Amino acid sequence: MECSLSLELTRKMASTSSSFLPSSFPPPNPHLRSGIVSLDGLHRPNLPKPISPMKSLLFSRFSSIRSRSIFCLKGQSDPMPVVSTSSLEPEVRTGMWNWQGYRIRYQYAGKSGPALVLVHGFGANSDHWQKNISVLAKSHSVYAIDLIGFGYSDKPNSRKPGMNSIYTFETWASQLNEFCADVVKDVPFFICNSIGGVVGLQAAVMEPQLCKGIVLLNISLRMLHIKKQPWYARPFVKSFQSLLRNTAVGKLFYNAVATPDSVRSILCQCYYDTSTVTDELVQIILQPGLDPGAADVFLDFICYSDGPLPEELLPIVKCPVLIAWGDKDPWEPVELGKNYADFNTVEDFIILPNVGHCPQDEAPNLVNPLIESFVKRHSS
Repeated sequence: MECSLSLELTRKMASTSSSFLPSSFPPPNPHLRSGIVSLDGLHRPNLPKPISPMKSLLFSRFSSIRSRSIFCLKGQSDPMPVVSTSSLEPEVRTGMWNWQGYRIRYQYAGKSGPALVLVHGFGANSDHWQKNISVLAKSHSVYAIDLIGFGYSDKPNSRKPGMNSIYTFETWASQLNEFCADVVKDVPFFICNSIGGVVGLQAAVMEPQLCKGIVLLNISLRMLHIKKQPWYARPFVKSFQSLLRNTAVGKLFYNAVATPDSVRSILCQCYYDTSTVTDELVQIILQPGLDPGAADVFLDFICYSDGPLPEELLPIVKCPVLIAWGDKDPWEPVELGKNYADFNTVEDFIILPNVGHCPQDEAPNLVNPLIESFVKRHSS
């Protein structure tokens, strides 16, 4: 959610000078060719013309078919332990892992089956997988981690003298790989949302032997990456980022964003079904953001315009990849995301109709079966 949220916030800042307000299934058909397949069963071989990254800056149930096709799928206090609501679902427990001297919070459930590691997006945490962990844990060993700087994990100050920036994809990828080795103790599948997708891809590139496969849910396109900014926008973006990070404006801005009303407003932008934006969800996102250091993490990351891009990682990742995308995502347009279906490692690109940026929470009835099917396919 890095480029999506920060791009949305950038637009709002640019347009508002007096306010800081902020962003049974059908069987597989072996005769299908690559293309877009919808539920009417008609094959549409031609992809819609993608929107260019420059233009997007200015305007801002499933199939086991293994060809690279595009389908339309219908249908800082310690946290309190999370428990499942159904006696039929495994209990979800909370743990703390010491990583390089920092406390990292994670949740886990299930005692058998393939291992899954769930990786959240920008500004979120492992609670964002509350509708997935216990369901998937019926037949999997499931772990969900709070990346350093987010959720209830430590939030070290990267601006201390002698401290290099630690809120990068390389750092989070290293954290993820070491978590797999130290805690999971198995070769898992990565299930990732938004910037968590870039983290998962980077981790799999760095340590290919530690990942069996990746499910990407609305992966961040990173539209504020320096390589994707038109030349005429770069000075403005750089100046805006400097203003936020190096002046009091940034803290004022964050204080305005870190309120229940603002968080609800942002969530209602990226969730298509706004009835799923509950008071509980608002608190899941907001509460860790009130911890000391959370503002600095937020400001550091929305000023992060380099590092890897998905299109740079997808060609070199060694494991199979499934991409699912909510087609009502206002921040990461599905028309741009469809381009990722062309990479050899991407076996399926599945469109989730009437779903926004966080499908795992907004449409778990669609996402959970997709994950189970993908994992079953690649667990042998």
